[in-house]
Amino acid sequence: MREHETTMRRGRRKFDDDEADFLKISRLEPALQEDPDLPEEGDRWSTWDGALHGPDPRPDWVRTEHGAVDSELGMLKTGKEADVFLVRRELPGTGQVSMLAAKRYRDGEHRMFHRDAGYLEGRRVRRSREMRAMTNRTSFGKELIAGQWAAAEFGALGRLWEIGAESGLVRVPYPVQLIGTELMMEFIGDWETGEAAPRLAQVRADEDGLADLWQQMTDALSVLARAQVAHGDLSPYNTMVHEGRLVLIDLPQIIDVIANPRGGEFIARDVNNVANWFRSRGLAVDAEGLIERLHYEAGLR
Repeated sequence: MREHETTMRRGRRKFDDDEADFLKISRLEPALQEDPDLPEEGDRWSTWDGALHGPDPRPDWVRTEHGAVDSELGMLKTGKEADVFLVRRELPGTGQVSMLAAKRYRDGEHRMFHRDAGYLEGRRVRRSREMRAMTNRTSFGKELIAGQWAAAEFGALGRLWEIGAESGLVRVPYPVQLIGTELMMEFIGDWETGEAAPRLAQVRADEDGLADLWQQMTDALSVLARAQVAHGDLSPYNTMVHEGRLVLIDLPQIIDVIANPRGGEFIARDVNNVANWFRSRGLAVDAEGLIERLHYEAGLR
């Protein structure tokens, strides 16, 4: 694998949450290595130490060594709530590498909170002052919400990764670590080229292939329902297909369908969003029947 000593050039922001082109690698420039505390290779020392870590048993590719270094290779995605960057974490001289997607939630002055209210129903913090700040969308409250988004996604990925490892019925990126509002997770794609796996919206499959993907989707939705959660924003644009397997991504708004009074609505919306895509490709699907089953599995019926 080629060595990189690079940092990203800042460019004009363009949200791509709903666009088909997922991979957006920015042009790179050589990193300035004047700080004596920086490693000889890479952009920074690994931030593993001091972070919250993903569930055990962790995959053997996760680099936990204090001597590992991080190299930022470019931007993968820019969205309304967060930007995602490609990071290579390597133990120099060994060839031991992790390719990570670093999701960085924006601070309260820049994030867009137009959808927060419905998703945050059912979530609570212990201190009434913090709850009031979040409800009133003060600057402090927005910072708290940004932290909640990151923590919620980290927790959801960890829980679903464990379920998927045991059942094989749902796949999500392994959550490597969380520090503040930066979540680092498994990069889903080609680790040699840095090319991300396609989103479901980009996939062109025959009838058998579509039927298989729909079965994987219904299996994943069933796993979520039995765990009494809903993705909350599921669509063909935040589902990837890697080596024939569906991978669910973008889970900060995960819904506790029991605590949230609109939980059943979120399940139905997730189903309809993906069912409409499969129908548009010519596959006959029973969305209403699936919604009814998922409500039952979630304990809502």
